[in-house]
Amino acid sequence: MAATGRFEVTPPPTGRPLMIWDGDCAFCRLWIHRWRSMTGDRVDYATSQEAGPRFPGIPAEAFDRTVVFVGTDGVALTGAEAVLAALARARRGGWGLALYRHMPGFAPLTEAAYAFISSHRRLFSRLTRWLWGASALPPSYGLSRCLFLRALGLIYLIAFVSLWSQVDGLIGSRGILPIEPWLRAVADRHGPERFWQIPTLCWLDGSDRFLHLQCAAGVVAALLALAGLLPAVALAAAWGLYLSLTVAGRDFLGFQWDNLLLESGLLAVLMAPLTARCRIGCDASPPRLPLALGGWLLFRLMLSSGIVKLSSGDDTWWDLTALTYHYQTQCLPPWTAWYAHHLPLWFQKLSCFVMFAIELGAPWLILTPRRTRHLGAGALVALQILILLSGNYGFFNLLTIALCLLMLDDTFWPLRFRPGMAAAGVEARTTPRPRRWPGWVILPIAVILFVVGAVRLDEAFRMRLTWPAPVASLARGIAPLRSVNWYGLFSSMTTTRPEIVVEGSRDGVTWEAYEFRWKPGDLSRRPRFTTPHMPRLDWQMWFAALGDYRGEPWFTQLLARLLEGSPPVIDLLARDPFGGSPPRYIRAVLYQYEFTDAEERRTTGRWWRRERLRDYTPVFTGQP
Repeated sequence: MAATGRFEVTPPPTGRPLMIWDGDCAFCRLWIHRWRSMTGDRVDYATSQEAGPRFPGIPAEAFDRTVVFVGTDGVALTGAEAVLAALARARRGGWGLALYRHMPGFAPLTEAAYAFISSHRRLFSRLTRWLWGASALPPSYGLSRCLFLRALGLIYLIAFVSLWSQVDGLIGSRGILPIEPWLRAVADRHGPERFWQIPTLCWLDGSDRFLHLQCAAGVVAALLALAGLLPAVALAAAWGLYLSLTVAGRDFLGFQWDNLLLESGLLAVLMAPLTARCRIGCDASPPRLPLALGGWLLFRLMLSSGIVKLSSGDDTWWDLTALTYHYQTQCLPPWTAWYAHHLPLWFQKLSCFVMFAIELGAPWLILTPRRTRHLGAGALVALQILILLSGNYGFFNLLTIALCLLMLDDTFWPLRFRPGMAAAGVEARTTPRPRRWPGWVILPIAVILFVVGAVRLDEAFRMRLTWPAPVASLARGIAPLRSVNWYGLFSSMTTTRPEIVVEGSRDGVTWEAYEFRWKPGDLSRRPRFTTPHMPRLDWQMWFAALGDYRGEPWFTQLLARLLEGSPPVIDLLARDPFGGSPPRYIRAVLYQYEFTDAEERRTTGRWWRRERLRDYTPVFTGQP
């Protein structure tokens, strides 16, 4: 298919341009099929065996070497220019032809590439089938988009229900960090800008009843999104309500997966059709910009997760020994972590290497053709499943898996489930598209999300690039919305497990321990799975143990509430040793926890062993 120049011929009788190609070339057949789907009825297609004789001005041997594009002006183009001229008739496809004709060096470069491919058509036919499969048609994402939106509805439902069960004890009027006094203090210090800096509906009402109302409304919005009813409205409501609650929750709702849910939720609003109901198959071609932003988010999330481990300089990541500590020292290990901790060193190192290969390599496959993109999605999903089986991270892994759905075009799914496709899986149905957000809405938002996302990715690399002042101001300005974020868990591996045990006493001599629902405490209690529930207090206790109680104001508030015998706070615990009648004294003690070995667990039944380190707090005294 080497270029042979231009020819003057009779224009096609149909009044439409005609692309002529070698009907005996399997490689040509794959790509002509793709181009036809892109240009629709704006270009006619015919084999050289059929149409060649109608154009005696074109040498017969030219059809064996190149495609020929016959324009309505009677000029026949060949080679790369012919391909770009045909694709210029596709929607938003004119940029390639413009570069060919106006950018110096672009034309000879593309013609050389075309000539090389033409000379190796058999090889490139195999590559096409390896990378794209049996069809090189442009991907459609109708089913994958619908599944993602419904998966997000399910995750919102989990998040709202989980928080609802804890909200009184965390931020209610008798909770650890009551919302109303905090809002009054913020209002005293700030003017009207507080509504943007602290974007929560609790400015309207900070009562316990209104907190419950927000959780209930979030559950309703999540159920609507899960059912595909009023998808754009439901997802927008879920995003706004979750933002309100995460802001109100402060320390207890500042985890990376809370931010990831908000960022994913904003993209889902842009993806959602503006219809009363989103049926499976209602739109074979959802808007591409939000889909691309979903890929950009997944790329940043996973690449950052690998980069931060290396950029931190932590020796355990560099020598691949981090997993020998991780299963024991992670925030809330389940019982499977005990077994994973005792795997041999060579397996731990191999697992760490594979994890790096996936986190640093698989995100790049988002940019590749169908089959390698699906392979990348499979690797990312497999990693998330392994993390699910050995750790408790709330809905984080489920949300990451949901984002991976956006890497799977509709050819991944069984044919009978694909939306907008004919039975043969070739031609799109002529069903009207549902209403979408207009481009003038999506485009500026997309630009902001992409640019600020690049700033956040730079933070993971720790390169500290100097961004233009408007970009830096934009990143700071939209930060309160928590919808373009920095990601990267376990940048530095904790190699020991300090654990806080809260104890109360009536006489200051005999001390009884409060038992938390999920975090390690009783040495014989089997570690449990919490996923997809997110026990906020238990997670915060892990962070508090790594520092000093004076740097964790919420912790002293927890002790104060226990001295008061606050029922909603007591309900966050597994056991109150004082039966609802608060103790006179309270303290926190710091222990070093370690998993037992196989012999000790077999003889004692204990999952943990511990050693007392020091008092974590002084003794606090309640009312007599």
